[in-house]
Amino acid sequence: MFDVIKQDLVVLEEEMLSAVQSPVELITEIGTHLVNSGGKRLRPALYFLAARCGRDFNHRGVMPLAVALEMIHMASLVHDDVIDSADTRRGTPTANSKWGNQISILSGDYLFARAFSLVSSNHYDERITNRLSELVCDLSAGEIIQNKEIYRASRDVDEYYERIAKKTADFLAICCEMGGIVAGLSAKETEALYTYGHAIGMAFQITDDLLDLMSSTQKIGKPAGNDILQGIVTLPVIRALETSPDAAELECIVTDRNMTQGMLERAIDIVKEADGIVFAQTKVNEYISMAQSVLPDSLPEEIREAYHMAADYISSREF
Repeated sequence: MFDVIKQDLVVLEEEMLSAVQSPVELITEIGTHLVNSGGKRLRPALYFLAARCGRDFNHRGVMPLAVALEMIHMASLVHDDVIDSADTRRGTPTANSKWGNQISILSGDYLFARAFSLVSSNHYDERITNRLSELVCDLSAGEIIQNKEIYRASRDVDEYYERIAKKTADFLAICCEMGGIVAGLSAKETEALYTYGHAIGMAFQITDDLLDLMSSTQKIGKPAGNDILQGIVTLPVIRALETSPDAAELECIVTDRNMTQGMLERAIDIVKEADGIVFAQTKVNEYISMAQSVLPDSLPEEIREAYHMAADYISSREF
């Protein structure tokens, strides 16, 4: 899918390991663990694709921002895992399960600060530093919106879309936009890339919410049904609360802070028996179609093809 930036992603791994080195041995240990835990590297990949559209692409100018983007993502996941009391991510132990909540939160803070240090020391366009600041604010706001609604069986679809935009879609959009800025693309092209990134980001998060209900712990690297167990109501559940004949039972389950495994399994069955899964998948397809339709014709063919493949992957991924 990302053959055109394959070497960029190889260099990214090396630079990330270098960026988490610290005189404090524990910080280096935790940072190295987080980098080696892997991940899709989707955010820097989308950024690299746009940056590759420029005439003067060079790793020295492009790479620090790519590292910063992935470090911001890593930091947000570290904080998420503390909030969710998660023991594993991508099938490997989380930082909080290995070093505890306090050290994990401080490590996430360190990664945020390190990311901004990389950006400021490389003198990027002021638009980039401003957008990164907005991004971190939105990531926090999305988490706050989500956590104020836990165990409340909210049926507010607009609030759900706002939450996943701030937690995921805005991030992917900004990665595409920043690549366009670094490449020197026109305002129209950069805006189109932002729209593309936002659309696939919405599709990505809805797919994530579907996988939480439909996949296995072995595939997704975390407990299946974990959103419901944590009191988080996602789009398939919202739809089932509106349409299922067992909506009242479902509401009782998702608002119960003492939910048992049996209750969780029953909630998942209710959602599957309603049209929640189909409804959410239809929304994914709509966002993917929107993303593919806005890609500028002016992009190099191999870049456009990679962006199309990325959209297709998001709509069909199983983990």
